[in-house]
Amino acid sequence: MTQLLNIQSKIRDIPDYPKPGILFKDITPLVGDGPAFRATIELLCERVRQRSPELIVGIEARGFIFGAPVAERLGIGFVPARKPGKLPGKRVSESYALEYGTDAIEMHEDAVHGRAVVVVDDLLATGGTAAAAIRLCERLNGRVVGAVFVVELGFLGGRARLGGTHVDALLGYDA
Repeated sequence: MTQLLNIQSKIRDIPDYPKPGILFKDITPLVGDGPAFRATIELLCERVRQRSPELIVGIEARGFIFGAPVAERLGIGFVPARKPGKLPGKRVSESYALEYGTDAIEMHEDAVHGRAVVVVDDLLATGGTAAAAIRLCERLNGRVVGAVFVVELGFLGGRARLGGTHVDALLGYDA
């Protein structure tokens, strides 16, 4: 519990970013503090380990910050889910809705085939990006065994958009 309180104290609130009325949860103070970042990775590893994955899929860009060290510590592979046009070779894309339009993420077509995957990202808000990552993994014949986040904004209902996927978050905010 002490570790979680320390981690929570390193997340900075930025009001009215990126637009008025939004309270942005800034993780840069957390990753800038070595002991707090280490504790975060250790706690994420505990949660991810319970799902017995073979791969971590990290969502660009902050999912890379947390997913890659988790994969390394668990001795498993890391797969980047990237913005369109950032990966070479054959890739598959999945679109998702935003409040102001659409976006997409891509992975290599052979990235997850037949393997157990946990999706990792910094924040679960409305769930659109994470849901797209899950759909993309499933389209590529990956078995999504969980999704793990540092922060969940529960009041935005993102968990519901992830269907039957096991969801875990270190910190939750309900308002």
